[in-house]
Amino acid sequence: MIEVTQEAVSSKARDLFHKGFSAMERGNLDYAIDLLAMSLKVEPGALQTRKFLRAAAIQKAKQKKGGFSQKLSVISGMPQYLKGMAFLKSNRAEDALEIAEELLRKDPLNRKFVIFMAQAASAANVPDIAIQTLEITRDHHPDDIPLINTLGILYMKKGRTKAARECFETLCAICPNDPAALKALKDAMALDSMATDGWEDASKDGGSYKDIIKNSDEAQLLEVESKAVKSDRDLDKLIEETVDKIAAEPENMNYRISLGRLYSQRKMFEEAIEALEVALEQSGGDPQIANTLSSIRAEHFDSEIARFADAGDTETAQQLEQQKQEFLLHDMTDRVSRYPNDLTLRYQYGVTLYEHGNLNEAIREFQLAQKNPKNRVKSFYYLAMCFRDKAQYDMAIEQLEKAVESLGGMDEMKKDIIYQLGQISETMGVHDKAAAYYKEIYQVDIGYRDIAEKVEQVYGN
Repeated sequence: MIEVTQEAVSSKARDLFHKGFSAMERGNLDYAIDLLAMSLKVEPGALQTRKFLRAAAIQKAKQKKGGFSQKLSVISGMPQYLKGMAFLKSNRAEDALEIAEELLRKDPLNRKFVIFMAQAASAANVPDIAIQTLEITRDHHPDDIPLINTLGILYMKKGRTKAARECFETLCAICPNDPAALKALKDAMALDSMATDGWEDASKDGGSYKDIIKNSDEAQLLEVESKAVKSDRDLDKLIEETVDKIAAEPENMNYRISLGRLYSQRKMFEEAIEALEVALEQSGGDPQIANTLSSIRAEHFDSEIARFADAGDTETAQQLEQQKQEFLLHDMTDRVSRYPNDLTLRYQYGVTLYEHGNLNEAIREFQLAQKNPKNRVKSFYYLAMCFRDKAQYDMAIEQLEKAVESLGGMDEMKKDIIYQLGQISETMGVHDKAAAYYKEIYQVDIGYRDIAEKVEQVYGN
């Protein structure tokens, strides 16, 4: 594989990249990831495309409800990981690199997958891809020993002795009595002392991922997305720069959306809402801006709820939680009426209705939402839950069986669906069928919920 600069990529790859970048600025991360991945398929050696693909994946991971579960991603990604390692051992480095990229799209900060990516990229003779991935991950895991060591070794191979020395200094600070780390530091110091002006000054095209795109507008976005901007000072600087861009190009909606998101990260929610309301009005009602605005309003509620709860004012916190739930229902109802053909929105509206106990209205939304392949299985699942809550058990089972048919291996979603089939069968008094469902899960995950107890009761009887 040959590494290429962004200027040298094909027109098709460049077009996909710019569309992906635009989607990323607008907060449409799923679409951005798809477009950037397509661009990377066309030009696998495009370093900058990989940077933004990683940045979008990290931002998406941070937005997932309940946090990002590395343990779950390792389990679900293990078959791919093992396949990739087999490719690596059989000298199919580029195939291994492709699998590593797929794994990092699912879990961009998983250190096991990151190290695998670095190994695959090195074997494919594209060490800058390995370095880039490790640098981005180090911002989030600054004390991870294998990651720092791997990065230091790669810096040494690239002749970046100063950066290597810094890595090994960090390593020695973490493990002061590790002889291997001390030796690596001595070697790096010796080579660095012999360097004339240092790699960073001499190299034109092998710098760190920040140097490669230094002074570009995209570098600022990358800092925000991939690092989640660690300091208020950084955010204030980006906010100031974005305000200047809006003054120069007041009709550019992407800048206004970026400003709203930056204000939100700075916890300046009222300013964020104001910026996005202007963008929504000027865009004529863009649904993506409306979605972002709704998310930030919900974040504002969460911030206030947490503030009062931390101060011990649980009564006000509970009142705000109730207001938030009322807002979510009203807001979703309003957006569905404005964007009736948005099937993802219809699915989200169905979930909101279900959580509020509006079962018939929720059923209608899930019946529409299942037309979208992305939410098809989840729509089957929620339809089943609606029918279950209405004691329409036969219809609930039909929907769950449709969901099972649409799934492959036994992942967490499939286990949950089969578990629900077992519970509903129990409720209907069909105990043999319930036992068969429970055994399916028991054979692959004995620790799932109370599945061991349920199966043992079957055999005890």
